[in-house]
Amino acid sequence: MILQLQKSQPASDVCLLEFSGKLMMGNDSRQVEWTVADLLKQGTKKIVFDLSHLDCIDSTGVGIIVMCEGRVRNAGGEVRIAGPVGLVHDTLMMTHVDRLMRVFPTVSEATQDFSVA
Repeated sequence: MILQLQKSQPASDVCLLEFSGKLMMGNDSRQVEWTVADLLKQGTKKIVFDLSHLDCIDSTGVGIIVMCEGRVRNAGGEVRIAGPVGLVHDTLMMTHVDRLMRVFPTVSEATQDFSVA
C-alpha cells in the first residue's frame, strides 16, 4: 500500500497527521514534506505524527521524519510521534529518532501538554 496521510485537529492548536501504508523511498513520501510545509505556513507548530497504521519505513522515511522535525523545531514548534509498532517502532529506536523527538504509545498521550506556545 502506498503512503496515505490523513489530517485532523484533535485539539484547537494541534494537528494530527495519520500515516498509513509505507513511508519509503519514492514520490509518495514527498507529500509528508509538503504537508508539514503547508502547516508551518498556516502557523501550526504543534504536530503529532500518528504512525500506528504505518506498515513499513526505510531510511528515506526516517530521514523525512527527521527533516520535518528540524523544520518545525526551527520554526519554534514541536513534532511528536504516536503509536509506532513492530518494525516501524524498532527502526525508529535503532536510528535513535526517539532522542530527537518524543515518542508516545498513543495519540491521546502525544497530544497532551505541548510546551510550545
